Amino acid sequence: MQKTTTNAPFDFQFYRWEKEFKDRPFLRQPFGDRWEEYSWGEVGQMARKLATGLRSLGLRDNAHIGLISKNCREWIIADLAIIMAGYISVPFYPTLNDKELNTLLEFGDVDLLFVGKVEHWEQQKKGVPKDMPVIAFPPYANHSPAPEAIQWFDFIDQHPPLETPHQPMVNDTWTIIFTSGTTGDPKGVVLNYLANEKTALLTLESNPLEIDFNGKNDFFSYLPLNHIAERVVVEFGVFRFGGTISFVESIDTFAQNLQQAQPTVFFAVPRIWTKFQMGVLAKLPQPKLEKLLKIPLLSGFIKRKLRKGLGLHRARAIVSGAAPLLDSQREWFRSIGIPITNGYGMTENCAITTQLPAPISNKPGSVGIPQPEVDIKIDPETSEIMMRGPFVMVGYYKQPELTAQVLQDGWLRTGDQGYLDSDGFLYITGRVKDIFKTSKGKYIEPLVLESYFADIVDFEQMCIVGLGLPQPIGLVVLSEVGKSKDKYALIAQLEQTLQEINNQLESYKKISTLVLTDEEWTVENGLTTPTLKIKRNAIDKKYEKNYKAWYDREKTVLMM
Repeated sequence: MQKTTTNAPFDFQFYRWEKEFKDRPFLRQPFGDRWEEYSWGEVGQMARKLATGLRSLGLRDNAHIGLISKNCREWIIADLAIIMAGYISVPFYPTLNDKELNTLLEFGDVDLLFVGKVEHWEQQKKGVPKDMPVIAFPPYANHSPAPEAIQWFDFIDQHPPLETPHQPMVNDTWTIIFTSGTTGDPKGVVLNYLANEKTALLTLESNPLEIDFNGKNDFFSYLPLNHIAERVVVEFGVFRFGGTISFVESIDTFAQNLQQAQPTVFFAVPRIWTKFQMGVLAKLPQPKLEKLLKIPLLSGFIKRKLRKGLGLHRARAIVSGAAPLLDSQREWFRSIGIPITNGYGMTENCAITTQLPAPISNKPGSVGIPQPEVDIKIDPETSEIMMRGPFVMVGYYKQPELTAQVLQDGWLRTGDQGYLDSDGFLYITGRVKDIFKTSKGKYIEPLVLESYFADIVDFEQMCIVGLGLPQPIGLVVLSEVGKSKDKYALIAQLEQTLQEINNQLESYKKISTLVLTDEEWTVENGLTTPTLKIKRNAIDKKYEKNYKAWYDREKTVLMM
């Protein structure tokens, strides 16, 4: 499963910065109000020692090295060592349970596992084969220790730095990334170094990441590092162009850590933007905010205060990806001086397909124009979006039949449905697999219907469901704004809103009921992916036994 292209050495810029920025800060780890910093030179030495250690273990050529940890400095050092030793990284979400981890370790042919910042190692380690070497990062407070594993510094300090690290070629396999499973079982996406190298186009032409090519870049890493966008934008962004990476201590300290770091590049998923927006509106209701922004002398002050409070005062590039960002949110953030560039992509193409630059506001609903070297076409029969480019995966690991279904004549079938307008802007209308049929035989596109509720600040999460029902219904998780309102006033308001929305819809699309659920959808309860996208199949599994009873109720808004 190798791409046919002229083989050449991979241009790995880390070695340049390791020398030029030897004494400059590189990795910044928070511990309360204290930040510990590793310089580029220190990181290089640790990674080289670790690479020597890995080679001493007698692993097979091109061994698969697993990584399970939340983001931290050791994650980056371990990944560097894997490259230097000539091995292939196989990173995992830190929230996997023991059975999921065992499945991926076995299926992914993993030879050694790094374990780091995880909260349930006592349970997770049951999924690790007894004969598999495990190297543990230094322990972090409020996370699980792994005393039975080989300890980080004990192992590193035994070995000299690797003087001549492995030189990957562009056709060599770089990594195997298992997808988060929003539409089924995870799949191992095989990416080579050519795909990685070609992601440099993110800085070409308009340079949407506003990269400083002299190393003056400050990244903030909190989305899982095994997610392709975080890996490309943050990890390899800093490897390629220099700078620092600041990490997060915990969910509880996220806001504090971001405010202290004030990064120049900030990448987030839509759920994070929703939380930011709800946080602002909880303190400064929309009517008051609008009034203040209309006062010339106050407007600039308010915008600067909000940007600084969110931790974005120094941000040159503010990017959203991993899922569609609502136009209303984009416009709202623009109104407070935070312009967001929206990106569209997936693991299978290194998260690169289209981008909607921050200044563009006259293309509501669009995810933008193709990135450089990207071609897009729409399947005329299914409306599926198809793309091709030099950063498309080699294939799915050990799944040739599935690979053949998704990669056809050089085109990647994305699984998303959409269309291109006359100006070449792409619009996504839903997922091929998300469409469901009502008992009336009509097909429902959930994403389209959910977009009608985009401006409701009382909603934090929403999922349109209803397979086999006469009409679709909407499941909702309330935002802090919604929860703060009087229950009966909120229900009356939503009944009116639902009627107004239904008046705009064809009869078979009208939503019969809004159900306000009593549980947030999170990674922990399995209802979202680690990048906070809703797992529709998991939502169905949890709630579908209630669908008919909810539909049969006379009330159009139900509070559970």
